Amino acid sequence: MRILVRPPSPEDVGSWERLGWRAAPDFAWLAREHEAFRELLADAGAEVLEARGEPGNLDSLYVYDPSLVTPDGGVILLRPGKEERLGEPEALRPDLEAAGLRVLGSLEPPETADGGDTVWLDDHTLLVGRSYRTNDAGIDALRRLLPGVEVLAFDLPHLGGPDEVLHLRSLISPLGANAFVAHRPLLPARIVELLGERDAEIVGVPSDEVESMGPNVLAVAPRVVVAIAGNERTHARLVRHGFEVLVYEGDEISRKGDGGPTCLTLPLPERG
Repeated sequence: MRILVRPPSPEDVGSWERLGWRAAPDFAWLAREHEAFRELLADAGAEVLEARGEPGNLDSLYVYDPSLVTPDGGVILLRPGKEERLGEPEALRPDLEAAGLRVLGSLEPPETADGGDTVWLDDHTLLVGRSYRTNDAGIDALRRLLPGVEVLAFDLPHLGGPDEVLHLRSLISPLGANAFVAHRPLLPARIVELLGERDAEIVGVPSDEVESMGPNVLAVAPRVVVAIAGNERTHARLVRHGFEVLVYEGDEISRKGDGGPTCLTLPLPERG
């Protein structure tokens, strides 16, 4: 498995306040946590690729949001719904092309879409959350750029409003073939029905572990996942379902910026 990450640099830290991070990160700890995170991925068998991203932008650590990678090795450059992140897709382009991905197109104003609002249900079905970061025009653009894919859109709840990040992946993450970790009470009913129709395996996340990123879990190998420390009830449920849970400390890289392991990584198809 190939995974693209974007390590932090000292020049990023000054952007924390304008980007809405909860607190100023300590760069030494930020860098140390990200290095340990990369080592955890490598120890799990992943080939870890490092991106340069957009210098001076702390949100660039969350490398999943600026693009959408397709199962066949294509990539769409998205247009983030957060104004301060608009430079990230083009900044990431050289890293994506160096990794062998084919750029299929990009979103243009007024289209917006965040990678965190997308979940591949299978190679031909993409779930997209209609959120404060992903608009109707952005969803239409994905349908245009993915003619062979069924793009299914679902309204996400208001919850904390436009000033807080609620992506589709804040509520559900894929764990492998037809398996997911999810908080069903906040999922759109049609997604719950769709998963039921497919007899999907669902590991439930309790309500008190949603805000602490319980549903944000990264699959790195068959029945092996990476999760942020804490959320012990969710982790116990994953173990009962037969998953090995690899835990990382994310006080600086995750909690201060509200981005879990799926946000910090961009899984890539193997080279053809």
